[in-house]
Amino acid sequence: MEKEQKFRLESDLLGQLRVPEEAYYGVQTQRGINNYHISRKKMRDYPDYVIAIAYVKLAAVQTNHGLGVINDEIAEAIGQACREIIDGKLHENFPIDIVQGGAGTSVNMNANEVIANRALEIMGHKKGEYQYCYPNDHVNCGQSTNDVYPTTIRLTLIRMNKSLVGALTGLISALRYKGEEFKDIIKMGRTQLQDAVPMTSGQEFNAFANNLEEEILNLERNVKLLHEINMGGTAIGTGLNAEPGFPELCAANLSKLTGEPFVVAADLVEATPDTGAYVSYSSALKRLAIKLSKICNDLRLMSSGPRCGLNEINLPPKAPGSSIMPGKVNPVIPEVTNQVCFKVIGNDTAISFAAEAGQLQLNVMEPLITEALIQSLTWLKNAIETLTEECILGITVNKEHCYEMVKNSIGIVTALNPYIGYKTCSKVAKEALETNRSVYDIVLEQGLMTKEKLDEALDPKTMLVSHKFKK
Repeated sequence: MEKEQKFRLESDLLGQLRVPEEAYYGVQTQRGINNYHISRKKMRDYPDYVIAIAYVKLAAVQTNHGLGVINDEIAEAIGQACREIIDGKLHENFPIDIVQGGAGTSVNMNANEVIANRALEIMGHKKGEYQYCYPNDHVNCGQSTNDVYPTTIRLTLIRMNKSLVGALTGLISALRYKGEEFKDIIKMGRTQLQDAVPMTSGQEFNAFANNLEEEILNLERNVKLLHEINMGGTAIGTGLNAEPGFPELCAANLSKLTGEPFVVAADLVEATPDTGAYVSYSSALKRLAIKLSKICNDLRLMSSGPRCGLNEINLPPKAPGSSIMPGKVNPVIPEVTNQVCFKVIGNDTAISFAAEAGQLQLNVMEPLITEALIQSLTWLKNAIETLTEECILGITVNKEHCYEMVKNSIGIVTALNPYIGYKTCSKVAKEALETNRSVYDIVLEQGLMTKEKLDEALDPKTMLVSHKFKK
């Protein structure tokens, strides 16, 4: 027999609501639960988000206590409640959908209520006995949603960025490992999907690694923009209801708690509606997604076949490829990574529109920006880890097939330019194509080069690096 759920009554501006008796959240959180069923993704689904707002509230109570606004008992209880959330407790009490109206008010009040009710317990009182510790007057003292919410999002993104960079570092290491493994395997390089000049598979995979390593630097450049915060600006940046000195002290406290170099924005009125840092950081995620998708495109092309495509590499077989074509195996891991990248690119567009839609002293579209950035970070990290473990580390190269394509390619005629000139090379290439003969045979037949010089010039290893020509 199920236990009958009990409720307590709480009230706010709009009247009374029943709140589950065991819940640490209160009436305004309950309204948020009732109002928003949009993304179906809750705050509690993202631990970094919940932990971030607990850090912000802990820095705020330390600031208010230091400024003499909150007494020792309440400050200690609020601080303990915040630390418990940081340690992973009470997260189930953050059930708010992360896409909402109100510019994040429901998120802020969810934290205020949970922290207040846990503080009440710590002080020996019951949940809802707010005369001893009130969500707005104590936990939210000297604050507004309009400074708490953006500061929370910035810390959330900073924390999640570390996880993304960790995953990206793992992918780069895997690509470098393959670069070393394939360093002696000759293959044909291509431009515009046409034969170009020879290279090694190792060079190709090392190029992938170097291409992505640039993105770590770009992410780190852009994440620095998120360290500028507007705590103490309260409603619109004027600092109404915050004690003098609150912004500087709160930024210092948050820095000490998190190890991140937070600074107060130079102009809090400007900083409160500004979403420029989100736009820049989203652009960095988009740039990473574009590069990652291009690499996956290349992997799918190189593995195409196995009989009627390039068939240069073999991707680890992960699933039967068709319900009707026996024996078909598709490149499912690069494919799913491509799709994640498309989503990140789309999210960047949504973020741009939401940033532009800010009006006057506040941008009320920040919840959409938050959801899109959190989703992009989460999906990218998961896709990168999947690509690394389920694809890159298991790739093999068809060495003999790659070498045969180089030998039979017309593209190697490019290596003869310094010896017989571009115009003559063009004629040789055209004849080779029309007669289905090799460049090597035609050059010797026409006496354009000696066999010794031709062997040296068309040695695939010679064509891999620059060198001084002997005409």
